[in-house]
Amino acid sequence: MTPPPLPLPSFPPGFLWGVSASAFQIEGAVDTDGRGPSTWDAFTREPGRIKDASHADVATDHYHRYREDVALMSQLGVGAYRFSISWSRVQPTGTGPVNSRGLDFYDRLVDELCAAGIAPVPTLFHWDTPLALEERGGWLSRDTAERFAAYASIVAERLADRVPRWITLNEPAEITLLGYGLGEHAPGRQLVFDALPVAHHQLLAHGLGVEALRAAGARDIGIAASHSPVWTAGDTDEDRASADLYDTLMNRLFADPILTGAYPDEGLAALMPGPVAEDLKTISTPLDWYGINYYNPALVGAPNPDAATSLAGITLPADLPFGIHEIEGHERTDFGWPVVPDGLHELLVNFRTRYGSSLPPLVITENGCSYGDGPDPADGRVTDTRRIAYHDGHLRALYRAMAEGVDVRGYFIWSILDNFEWAEGYKQRFGLVHVDYETLKRTPKDSYAWYRDVIRGGGGAPGAGRGDGGGEGRAAAGSPRGGR
Repeated sequence: MTPPPLPLPSFPPGFLWGVSASAFQIEGAVDTDGRGPSTWDAFTREPGRIKDASHADVATDHYHRYREDVALMSQLGVGAYRFSISWSRVQPTGTGPVNSRGLDFYDRLVDELCAAGIAPVPTLFHWDTPLALEERGGWLSRDTAERFAAYASIVAERLADRVPRWITLNEPAEITLLGYGLGEHAPGRQLVFDALPVAHHQLLAHGLGVEALRAAGARDIGIAASHSPVWTAGDTDEDRASADLYDTLMNRLFADPILTGAYPDEGLAALMPGPVAEDLKTISTPLDWYGINYYNPALVGAPNPDAATSLAGITLPADLPFGIHEIEGHERTDFGWPVVPDGLHELLVNFRTRYGSSLPPLVITENGCSYGDGPDPADGRVTDTRRIAYHDGHLRALYRAMAEGVDVRGYFIWSILDNFEWAEGYKQRFGLVHVDYETLKRTPKDSYAWYRDVIRGGGGAPGAGRGDGGGEGRAAAGSPRGGR
C-alpha cells in the first residue's frame, strides 16, 4: 500500500536531514595505507561467525569510491553525513604513532563533504576496536578508555576546523551485550553479566572523549546510543520486575550515567570497576545533544519456557532473569524485526518524562530497515515501497513527539548504502542505494528519490523515484570482486 505524502510543514526550518554509515561496513581497503586489523577483521576470519561466510575486505569499497558516494549524497540533498572513523586506520595498534596515510583519507573525505555542502558528522568508535587493544583486554580494560581519549585528540586536532558536529561512541549497549555478553559480535566473548565492566569502560571513554574533543577545539558533541521502549509481556509482578530489569540493563544503564551522573541503582553501581563516583563525574560531562538509534520495542516478561530462545537470529542463554518475546501483530522487515513506528514516539516522550531538564536536544542518529529489493531486470529500477512506508511512518511518529514538546533536531536514515551487515554478512540490505556486491555498481532506490523529495519539501510522494533518483548507478572500475 502506497503511503500518503509526508506533510512538509511538519518539520521546522533548520531540521537536520542526514544519512549514516560506518567504516567497517563500507570502506573495505583493510590492508591499504597502513591500516591495522580490528576485532571485526579477526572475527570474520573465524569459521561460522558470519552467516554467509563473507568478510568486509572490500565491502562497498567506499575508501576508493568516496567521491562517488558523496556525489550521491549531494544529489540526495542531505544536510549531514554520519560516518565513522576506523581507529585502527588512524592508529594501527590503538596507541602510539599516528598513521598519517589513514588520517589523510578522512581529511579528504571531510573536504569532499564540505565542498558538497554536507556537514561531516564523524563517529569516533563504531564497534571496530583495534585488535592489538583487544588482545590487551579490550573494553574489559580501563586502559582502553584512556587510549580512546588520546585517539579522539588526534582526530580532532586534524579535523575540528571543518567538522561541525561529533559523536563519541556508537551503541555501547550492543558491544556490551552482543560482543562481550553473548558472543554474537566481535570480539566473540560469552561473559553474560560479567560483561558489565565493558559498559562502564565505554561510558568512561565517552566522557574522556568529550573532554578531549573540547580541549582540541571540537564543538557540538553527542553520542549515538541504541534505545527502545520496553513492553511488559504479562500482568504479574514478576513480569513487571523482569521488564524493568531489562529496561535498566539496555536503556538506563547507558543513559542515566550520561544524563544524570548516576547509575540506575546502587547495586548496579557496585558491580562496576574503578573509582565509580569519580568516573561518573567524567561520564556525565554535559553534552550538546543526545543521539538515539531506534529500530523496534522489546517485549519482556518473567522467565518461562515459552519465551523466545532466539531473537532476530541471536541465541539467548536459557537462564536469563527475564523472557524476551516476539512482538506479534506488526509487519516485519526482512531481518525479522517488527515495524512499530509508534514505538519511536513512545520512546521520545518517555525520555522527556524520565530526564526532564537534564535532557539535551535529541537527534535520531539511526533509524532504518532491511528489505532485499533489487533492480528490476527490465528497467533497473529498485522499487522498495516497504522502505518508503517504514520511514514515512517513523517520521510521522517523530513529528507527533515533536508536536508534544520533545526537542528533536535531526533525523539520520540508516543507511546511505547497502553494506556489510556485521554477523549477517551481505544478507541484509538497509541502504537507500542498492549495491551490486560483485560489480560495486550503485543504484539509487525509489526510497532515495522519496527521501530527496522529503528533504526538498516536495511532500515525500513515493511515486517520484522512477529512474530520476538524482544520480545513475555507476559500474565499478576494475575487476569484479570474488571470494564470497
